[in-house]
Amino acid sequence: MSFIIISIIKAAVVAAALLTTLAYLQWIERKVLAHIQLRLGPSRVGPHGLLQPLADVIKLVTKEDLIPPEANKFVYILAPFLAVATALVSVSVIPFGREIEIFGYRTPMQLTDLNIGVLFILAVSSLGVYGVALGGWASNNKYSLLGALRSSAQMISYELPVSLALVSPLLLLNTLSLGEIVQKQAGFLLGFIPNWSIFQLPFPQLLSFVVFLIAGFAETNRIPFDLPEAENELVAGYHTEYSSMKFAAFFMAEYANMITVAAVTTTVFLGGWQPALPGSLGHLAPVALFFMAGMVAFYHGFHPARARDRMTLPVVGAAFLALSALFLVPWVQAAFLPLFWFVVKTGVIFFLFVWVRGTLPRFRYDQLMAFAWKSMFPLAMANLLLTGLAVGLWG
Repeated sequence: MSFIIISIIKAAVVAAALLTTLAYLQWIERKVLAHIQLRLGPSRVGPHGLLQPLADVIKLVTKEDLIPPEANKFVYILAPFLAVATALVSVSVIPFGREIEIFGYRTPMQLTDLNIGVLFILAVSSLGVYGVALGGWASNNKYSLLGALRSSAQMISYELPVSLALVSPLLLLNTLSLGEIVQKQAGFLLGFIPNWSIFQLPFPQLLSFVVFLIAGFAETNRIPFDLPEAENELVAGYHTEYSSMKFAAFFMAEYANMITVAAVTTTVFLGGWQPALPGSLGHLAPVALFFMAGMVAFYHGFHPARARDRMTLPVVGAAFLALSALFLVPWVQAAFLPLFWFVVKTGVIFFLFVWVRGTLPRFRYDQLMAFAWKSMFPLAMANLLLTGLAVGLWG
């Protein structure tokens, strides 16, 4: 009974945190792109535009929900929710930290630790193509159908490099459980190099990491691989005919897929929740990071670019300083330090997604497919063969 209650609590906490995060990832992306392009980004709704996601939700909920008269209504309605469901389910096997105690019951910071967790993620993520393909087909719109066909070919093509790139570190770590994968990346080489898959002997998986990350961009339909929704060619691609919450579901699915790719990259290649710095440096990292963030906020509050910054930024600075002090408390550090490292690593990967969107142009469709089959697949296969040889000889 305790197991069921704890599982329900964990599921509720993870769902609430994930859905809130998905809403604010859009705000973060718009702000980062604005800085790249020397713009302000969201700034009108709430301080620094922080209430913009709430305004967007209200707009989408109250917007008229249109269904094209010639659409297949059942499939048209099913597609967006199939897309978001397959995107969210993968998070259930991601470990966010070590075991913690809740009401005297010890439980891992993970919804469930399947002994085939990696296969589960690959299986569920492969179903995501159905949401996009069915949405484009059911709309009875030629632009939507073209976007769906592009997406189907793209996602199926890049699933092969993704799978091959994941198999290579699994040969080193010799497990399919994501919890055990993180545990086997604990410690440091030579006292300061993290024992992550990308550094681990006998064959560091840096090439596999790069292949997986590039293929992850294609799997999530992000620039430079956003051919399914190329607005200058297909209006908006597979979701052209969608509005209201059905469009929001496709929008959520894209960001949920980005989080899944970033979380899997962190878990398999970057040590998951294991610290990036040895000893006391790893323990003091959140204290130093939040303290510096607080000082930066105070500085800009005392030298404001806008009048409201004089009021809002000192509040943000005080919040960062409070977090810095909180991480000096031993029990807080013991419980939340692994979560801190996991969030930081995942956040860096997400920032890379946004950075690439703001700097690279879109590929042509023939370039997209040629890159998958002529570059990514041979590289992933060669890396797998070399990893197998190294493990067989020296592992």
